[in-house]
Amino acid sequence: MFIRTKRFAALAVVTSLALAACGGDSADEPAAEEPSTEDTAEETTATTAAAPASDLSGTLIGAGASSQAAAMQGWQAGFQAEYPNATVEYDPIGSGGGREAFLSGGTMFAGSDAALKDAEWELSKERCAGDLGAINLPHYISPIAIPYNLPSLDGTTLQLSPATIAGIFANEITNWSADEIAADNPGVDLPDLAINPVHRADESGTTENFTDYLAQAAGDVWTYGEIEAWDADGPGGGEGAPQTSGVVAAVAAGEGSIGYADASQIGDLPAAAVGVAGSFVEFSPEAAGRIVDSSERTGGRNEYDFAISVNRTPDSADTYPIALVSYHIVCLEYETQEEVDLVKAFMTYVGSDEGQAASAASAGSAPISPEVQAEIAMSIAAITVAG
Repeated sequence: MFIRTKRFAALAVVTSLALAACGGDSADEPAAEEPSTEDTAEETTATTAAAPASDLSGTLIGAGASSQAAAMQGWQAGFQAEYPNATVEYDPIGSGGGREAFLSGGTMFAGSDAALKDAEWELSKERCAGDLGAINLPHYISPIAIPYNLPSLDGTTLQLSPATIAGIFANEITNWSADEIAADNPGVDLPDLAINPVHRADESGTTENFTDYLAQAAGDVWTYGEIEAWDADGPGGGEGAPQTSGVVAAVAAGEGSIGYADASQIGDLPAAAVGVAGSFVEFSPEAAGRIVDSSERTGGRNEYDFAISVNRTPDSADTYPIALVSYHIVCLEYETQEEVDLVKAFMTYVGSDEGQAASAASAGSAPISPEVQAEIAMSIAAITVAG
């Protein structure tokens, strides 16, 4: 069955659902059934629990951030176990491509390492039913690693200060024996070898997060600000590669190469320890999670939107500052109950303890805090059919 929403292309959704706990999607539902802001994460999640597994069927289609690829495999498997008759399809085409596909009506949700920009949110009011537009749900938190290919270091972890990282990717530091790198790595025998900085060739939320770090932590060196398309706004030079897998493959293929990628996908490549508060910190989910907890939420266009402004210059040396916060972008209002039920069921699962454990197991992500879980659950509860 093809379902047409307001002013956008039809979506193929085959769904049959008898409503239960999360099926109360009408705007005039009694207020007593809505979760209060004092609810615990468990109570709020229970309030938005999906209908019985035997009742939900159909295919939910999404696309977007390749950084979510490993996590999505865990989410798909866990969701399928809870809802045997429902499936989720996800194309990891990159954050920019995912947002474009969602805004054009080609998918029911997007995965993105960057929240919707103002212009995109305005477009979402045309793509979604009703006039409330889309919201950003921060479901996936992971460190962005800086993998490198220097076999001569023989197990020694490379240390890089923010200014050195910025200099490398701005093409101002071009040899591994440079004084700046030597100062970060006293006593290490660095090779006299050209540096090949590898960046994403496609529009990428990972690039946006990484360059936001460079701009915040080393703005005197990285003067390009936060960018999403490297060749359009960046310094040029280096090697471009498509998607996360392309960057990792390019670094692995060339001695002297260095790049940036979601930590879950760098495989056996070593990753640099990053300078923080006078020390050097290696990536880990726990260290990445600390930076997100200390960051401010920017809010959004309404109370249900949860874009996060990540603090890249923490005061604590146990915090990894290059954390990727990846979102699921969904409509607050859909045209049909079938769409609402599939979206709410999957997003509820992803934000639950079980869903966060699944992504941690498959992708090494940092589970979101109970406080954020509760707020996301309230946003999911607000998704409804346009009146």
